[in-house]
Formats: sequence, C-alpha cells, structure tokens
Amino acid sequence: MGDPAKPNPLAIISNREPRRRVEVELPDYLPARMLNEFVYCPRLFFYEWVEGIFAHSADTIEGELRHEKVETKSDPLPPPDQEAQIHSRSVTLSSETHRLIAKMDLIEGEGGTVVPVDYKKGSPRDTDDGPEAWAADRGQLCAQALILRDNGYKCDEAVAYYHATRQRVRIGIDDTLVAETLRAVQEARELALRGEIPAPLIDSPKCPRCSLVGICLPDETVLYESIPEALNDPQLALFAAGANGAPPSSGNGDEPLRRLVPARDDLRPLYVTGHGLVVGKTGEVLQIKERKKPVQEVRVGEISQVNVFGNVQFTAAAVQGLCWAEKPIAHFSYGGWFYGLTQGLGLKNVFLRKQQFTLAEEPFFCLNVARELVAAKIRNQRTLVRRNHLEPPSIALAQLKRYAEAALDAEDLGELLGIEGNAARIYFANFTGLLKAESDGEREAPFNFEFTRRNRRPPTDPVNALLSFAYSLLAKDLTIICHSVGFDPFIGFYHQPRFGRPALALDLMEGFRPLVADSVVIGAINTGMVTRDDFIQVGPAVALTPKGRKGFLRAYEQRMDTLVTHPLFGYRVNYRRVLEIQTRLLARVVTGEAPRYVGFETR
Repeated sequence: MGDPAKPNPLAIISNREPRRRVEVELPDYLPARMLNEFVYCPRLFFYEWVEGIFAHSADTIEGELRHEKVETKSDPLPPPDQEAQIHSRSVTLSSETHRLIAKMDLIEGEGGTVVPVDYKKGSPRDTDDGPEAWAADRGQLCAQALILRDNGYKCDEAVAYYHATRQRVRIGIDDTLVAETLRAVQEARELALRGEIPAPLIDSPKCPRCSLVGICLPDETVLYESIPEALNDPQLALFAAGANGAPPSSGNGDEPLRRLVPARDDLRPLYVTGHGLVVGKTGEVLQIKERKKPVQEVRVGEISQVNVFGNVQFTAAAVQGLCWAEKPIAHFSYGGWFYGLTQGLGLKNVFLRKQQFTLAEEPFFCLNVARELVAAKIRNQRTLVRRNHLEPPSIALAQLKRYAEAALDAEDLGELLGIEGNAARIYFANFTGLLKAESDGEREAPFNFEFTRRNRRPPTDPVNALLSFAYSLLAKDLTIICHSVGFDPFIGFYHQPRFGRPALALDLMEGFRPLVADSVVIGAINTGMVTRDDFIQVGPAVALTPKGRKGFLRAYEQRMDTLVTHPLFGYRVNYRRVLEIQTRLLARVVTGEAPRYVGFETR
C-alpha cells in the first residue's frame, strides 16, 4: 500500500487540463497539397499548415528535384473557351468558391477539357482490381479538378503518376469523390481553427518515412502522455522502463518502442579559432582564409552550425548564405565566453512561444518543471561520483540521494535553489577524486589539476577554466536547439529572466551539466587530451591556449557523439540528439500534450 496522503498519480493524469488551444488566423486559401497532408495524417497537416513547421528528408529533397525538372519547360495555359491543345506545366490556380489553391504539375487536354497530372515519388496502392491511387492523392487531385472547374474548364478525371513504378493511375472525379473531398476540406479548416494539435498516429507505418518524424516524435509522445505524475513513486518504478528494465512498449503488444529518429545527425559543427581569419563563401562552399591564403574549405550542406572564437571576420555572402541555409553562427570571446548568435528567421511558429510566456508567469508550473530539472541534475551528479571516484564516498552519495528526493518536494523556487546549492557544495567537494591526471614527475609545470572549489568570472585554475568553457559550449548548443524547437531561450521556468542570459537554455542544461560538461572535463584531463601546458594566465584568470582549446573541443564533440540509452524510450541516440529530444518533450508539456517534464538520467 502506498502513502494514503499522496494523490493518486493515475487520477491526476485522467483529470489533468486539456491540451492548450492556440488562436489561429487561417490563410485565405487551403493548398491542395495541405489537403493531401490532412488525409494522410492530421497531425502532419497541423504542423505544416497551422504551425508553419517543415523539415526536409531524402524523399522531400528528391521530390523537389523531380518537380524542378517538371517545371523546366512550360507552355501557358490557354483560356477554357479557346480550341487548343493543352500541355501546361507548373500552373497555379485558385478557387473562390471552395477557397482552394493549387500548383499543378501538369495540365493536359484540348478545347477546354482538361486532366490534371500530379507526380508522386512512390508506388500506387495494390488492389485486386489493379493499381489504385492512395486516398490522400485522390483528395489532392480532386481539389485540383474542383479548382479547374471553378476556372471554367471541364474536368472529369485526373491522373497520379507514380515514379517508382512509372504508372499513370486515372482517378474519376465523380460526385462521391467530390463530396469526400469537400468534407475533408471542411474538417481540415475546422481542425486548424480549433487550434489543438491532433494526437500522433499509433504505431503507424506512415511514421518512419515522414520528414517531420523527428519533430513529431509520435511513439515517444504517446508514451510520454501516459507518464504518471508520481513517476518517482517506487510502486510505479517499472512504469516507464518496463518490467525488469526492458525497453518500454510502443503500445503494440510486447514490441519495444521504435526508434524513428536517427541515432546521430549527419551534420557536424564547424569550429573556427584564431585571430585574423576570414570566412567567405563561393557557391555552396565556405572558405576560411588567413592573410588571403586558403586554410580550409567546407560545404555548407555538411555543417549544422559555425562556432567562432576571437577576431574572425565573415563576408556578407557567407553570412547571407548561412542565414538562408538556417545554419547559426555562434560567437565566443577568445577566452570561450558565449555571447551571441547570428541566424536566419528560424522557426516561424509563434504558438509555442505564446504558451511559454503564459506559463512562465505561473508559479506552480515553473516549480513543477524546476523540481524535475534539479532532481535530475543531483541524481546525475551522484552517478558521476559513483562511477568515477577512486573511492566513492558513501556519506556524500547518501547526502546527494537525500537532496535529490528533497528537490521533488521543494515548496518554492527559493527552497529549491538552496537544495541545489547544498548538493553542488557536496558534489564539488568530491570532484577532485574524479580527476586522475598523471604526474609529470619532477618537471615543474606552471599549472596543475588540483581542484579545491568552484570559482568563475574569471576562473582562477585550469579545472575551473575547463568547467566554465564546457558550460559555455553546452549553453550554446541548447540555445540553438531552443530556437529550432520554437522556444524563446531567454524565458525560463527555473532561471528567472536576466539581461543577456538564455534562461530556458540554462534550465534544460541543468541535468546535462554532469553528464556532458563535467564528463568532458574529467575525460579530457584523465586521458591527456588537455595537459598542464595547455593553459595561460592573464592576471588572475586562467584560460586555454589555442592548442588546448582544439583538444578540448575535440573531447566535447566526442562526448556529444557518444551513444546513450534513453531511460524512458529504451533506444540509443547520441547526447546531441538527446538534448533535442528533451527540449521537444518539454514543448509537449508546455502545449499540454504531456502531464509533466521528466529529466534525463543515466544509471
């Protein structure tokens, strides 16, 4: 029996608030392509048409290239009353009657009788009666036919050309299909006006090839919606991880959760360090030069971001090209202080930010999120001490465990700050036991890796210099991820607004300080990727030399690329992907799709 004073977590789930609505002003016309998305998956339609979110996949890029070929040669569309042979490509028309608009790949016909042809990448549906167009394609082509009729043309059939099998599948535009299509148009508009994103498809075969699967997180969202409020309750310890630590079920019998997101991103950050460097752009290639001599070249399509340290200049073409490609430029001082971003417009979805601003003013919501963030941080600190300390101190481990439990019961943010501070004091008091740098014998070195206490602004010893630099890099990565998800990184739930401080990025960073930043410092020192000779002192401040910075950046990227098992979902992804997943899960909480945020922890 559990504590009768505690609320029933399952009752909390069933009685929680409904998903928050967003106020929507719809465009004048519904694109026929969006009708296709609605029939295929209402959630995909909501992301693309209501929230304006789009992401490329190999399929969408290939489709764009194929449509570019289609558009190379185009004859004008003659008026419907002109007796002429019709073969017109890439024609945009709209219907005032149905408030629809479409860009049609090809219109064929003669003398006012036309047939729209739409090019599809895949294969038609296989039936006993032969190949048949998919329901979403039938709806899209029927919408095109209605638009053509509204513009005075006669249109009784349409064609879907499936490239994979090179088949033309004819679609009769009869009264039944027209009624179905107009009903879908009405339902799509009603869904958009409600402003509530539909639930994900459950274990659907449509999801793996969807370009937005990494944003939608369908299986993860379905599981996350059912996370109990009292996940920390021992009675419910098996709820998320499954019995005996097995991966959680996707809802389809005993099958484990599908990993629909890639374990790693194919793109890599670019780091530019050194005085007097100039970054230019020729075509799709960034050129880094020193005194007009090329130092390095890299394709824009192969990088995820550009990080610059010190006095590095960018040409207008490089800045414009990176903004257009949505590749942010992160600016650091030569000492490693992260102070700004240059980026394009980024995500145009404002609905998540509106809800973020509203909930940031709700003390109860802020406290619930902050509790999870701090508890996860303390548990991960305890894990790091237990794993890496030469002789893990039992008293310190017990104290950290108690503080993690106390964080979940904190009554306000002030109390939570005190708990976090006390836990940090115990953690850093034992941090020196995690460092195992080899001695240089009798050789005198200007610095050593002794650690007594945490200090900053400026850091006055090598270990603190590395910790500050690692936290700066992690804050940068989470600031970029917040922008990409749709958050305002400067409005937090635990860290309160302060001029120039990315409060939400620092919120999300809490649980990852030990797992990413501190682990990088420990690994870089213990493996010799950074040595005592890689530091300089300017006044009281200690900083990395250019050689030391390169070694530490290499250690940081290795850590971010390390695969780790997600404790809730059971699949393996790298830490950079985990940062994105956790940020998107927090967005699910903000929009009301999930009852609470659960921090990321490892054992």
